[in-house]
Amino acid sequence: MKNVILFFTDQQRYDTISALGNNIIKTPALDRLVKSGISYTHAYTPSPVCVPARLSMLTGKYAHETGCTVNSTMPDGHKSVMHILKENGYQTHGVGKMHFTFKDDKFFGFDSRDVSEEIGDGSPDDFRDYLDENGYGHVKDKHGVRGEMYYIPQPSQLPHEHHNSTWVANKTIDYLENRNKEKPFFLMSSFIKPHPPFEAPVPFNKLYRSYDMPLPKFSENDEDLYTYFNVKQNRYKGRDKGTDLNLLRTMKAYYYATISHVDFNLGRILDYLEENNLMDDTLIIFTSDHGEMLGDYNCFGKRCFYDSAARVPMILKVPGEKGNVKCSHNASLIDILPTILDYTSIKTNQTTKGVSLFDLLDEKYSNRAIVSQYGSLDLGTYMIKKGSKKYIYSAPDEKEWFFDHDVDETECKNLAIEPKYSDIVKELKSLLITQLKNDGLTHIIKGNEFKKYGKKVPFTHEDEGYLFQDSEGSLPDLKGYTK
Repeated sequence: MKNVILFFTDQQRYDTISALGNNIIKTPALDRLVKSGISYTHAYTPSPVCVPARLSMLTGKYAHETGCTVNSTMPDGHKSVMHILKENGYQTHGVGKMHFTFKDDKFFGFDSRDVSEEIGDGSPDDFRDYLDENGYGHVKDKHGVRGEMYYIPQPSQLPHEHHNSTWVANKTIDYLENRNKEKPFFLMSSFIKPHPPFEAPVPFNKLYRSYDMPLPKFSENDEDLYTYFNVKQNRYKGRDKGTDLNLLRTMKAYYYATISHVDFNLGRILDYLEENNLMDDTLIIFTSDHGEMLGDYNCFGKRCFYDSAARVPMILKVPGEKGNVKCSHNASLIDILPTILDYTSIKTNQTTKGVSLFDLLDEKYSNRAIVSQYGSLDLGTYMIKKGSKKYIYSAPDEKEWFFDHDVDETECKNLAIEPKYSDIVKELKSLLITQLKNDGLTHIIKGNEFKKYGKKVPFTHEDEGYLFQDSEGSLPDLKGYTK
């Protein structure tokens, strides 16, 4: 049987795996996958935010093809890899965060799900029920305190054995143990962490100390790198009123701690797979939906195309194949669907611009071009990455950026206005516009240029635009203190 497990994290940067060059973070489970698998070191999200990235990955279509470019309702009519596998005799199960936002469909091709979403919308949530049943119903902020604390490092209110990352691993192992062993399976195990709030349980919360953490990347002129959405995110995440270097280092320590806690639980699953001889017939994929700025250029969150936010880890563990292989060709989350179909030898009419990750190893893909999009129309931002060259255009800023990773992979200086790069900037811009036009986005193009809508200002008041996402029931109701 050819089984498939897709391990998925939320908001994990590409540079957070020890075996791939981070000499501070501890990730022994991920290191096992790196040493026994293929690491795609330049993998990117098709949209640097949760909902569209997931829809694109599971359908093999770019965000501009699905029409889902922000965290909004997912459009109906798209077939997922789970649908295709199910039609071909696979049992399909999902554990953890899926962030499906369809009006009615909470399964999107899964036979069954163990549900745990980061923000409750009143829908059934298996993890919430689990906590209630185990004496933790009093914990309202089950994944950490949001609001003003969204980017403030914090210890978890839950012990390790009841934390969501542990629960995801437990439910994954339960499914593997109790599934129908006569049929092949597709299993997606999706962790909410390291998505903020950066909260890790004891003792993981003290695994890293702030003074050991390197500072984020800063440029000579950080604000020249800000897009409209960088400014907007910094405000509503409460991070635009100055820089506290100690806080930034503590933030990174707790971010790393959440990743190591996920890694610990991933290791438990890998141990189960080895002990039950499932490694020999199971394709393992590990990746994330997008990254996290984490203070780089004094910015936080995602929703932009700097590598900190748009580049993701991606590892493929293939049964019987040699490991510790590194592939630097540009990969995308839309490559996951064709990779799974290639491995399972399933034929489908589903069209995709994705490439099987097996084929991507071929040198002919060394200069491959991939695209990404966030938002649309007057708030649309777009990226194309071809080989080592990256071009970005932001409609609300009416501005373009260009980075040459052969010159500066830190992306600390916008090279778009330098004459020596004018030809490659024009080439990439034309290539991006042509692809968008060919895929039907003619309404955002005027001639051979992006349509101009006028520059946007995110805020007009210094205290406008804060975002509060308090968990249901977490606000105080105290006689004499609250209304």
